[in-house]
Amino acid sequence: MEYAILIDNVSFYYEGSDEPAIKNISLKIKEGEFVLITGPSGCGKSTLCRLLNGLIPHFYTGRLEGNVKIYNLDTRKTPTHILARYVGMVFQNPENQLFLSSVRKEIIFGLENLGLSKEEIKKRFNRIVKLFNLEKILDKPPYELSGGQQQKVAIAAVVAMEPKILVLDEPTSNLDPVTAQEIITIVNELNKVMKITIVMVEHRLDLVCPLVDRIIVMKNGRIIYDGKPKEFFRKVKFETCEINIPKVVEAYSKLRNYINFNNVPLSPNELANEIKSKIGRIK
Repeated sequence: MEYAILIDNVSFYYEGSDEPAIKNISLKIKEGEFVLITGPSGCGKSTLCRLLNGLIPHFYTGRLEGNVKIYNLDTRKTPTHILARYVGMVFQNPENQLFLSSVRKEIIFGLENLGLSKEEIKKRFNRIVKLFNLEKILDKPPYELSGGQQQKVAIAAVVAMEPKILVLDEPTSNLDPVTAQEIITIVNELNKVMKITIVMVEHRLDLVCPLVDRIIVMKNGRIIYDGKPKEFFRKVKFETCEINIPKVVEAYSKLRNYINFNNVPLSPNELANEIKSKIGRIK
């Protein structure tokens, strides 16, 4: 089977460091999966993301051990402009990605760099503007936008180039809860409707866990869990966990002493349905 992402026994030491940022990482991600990466600060999540689009080893120098392949392309041997056709990257702070004088130019810029025809640029531009509901802000400079609007534009500009994989490094960290939910909803639609493979680093597990296929938990540069979210929260010891446990899962952990749950609920609706199935309809 050809994987969208194949990481085989990878370790990486940043230049000047004797300690690896990630150690002995092996990971396979199929095309179309929605994968969540989480863990405490400094555990290697961002380093893992940088492996996927060639920032490591082409821009971040150091010692890279093992192999990283994106659609069977060796990232060591493949230039970043080639990898960019497969992997789109959205960073935590959208201001680092937005540098032109209007939203319109931000979206068109990447398309022009792909060498597309005017007809194809127009087609993609119109589709992305509609998908992200950007009509009212096209002629505004990015610095005048709210944080949520900036993040939408950053994602839109990347998605317009039609990457097969979208990597998002904590895209909601600076957003209010309502705007964060909007961004997560958009990302989920990109996965389910456009079939883009999603790799998302995120701490707001309440919003993301009900949507993802897999959760990867990292600690001290290593992967300590890779599997279904429900299985992870069934097994985890909450008192030793260094991630933000969803509120629904916290409620489940307290109620399971009194209720024999069939499954770990990841959303309020799932929790309510589990309780109703055990003790009858709650009015």
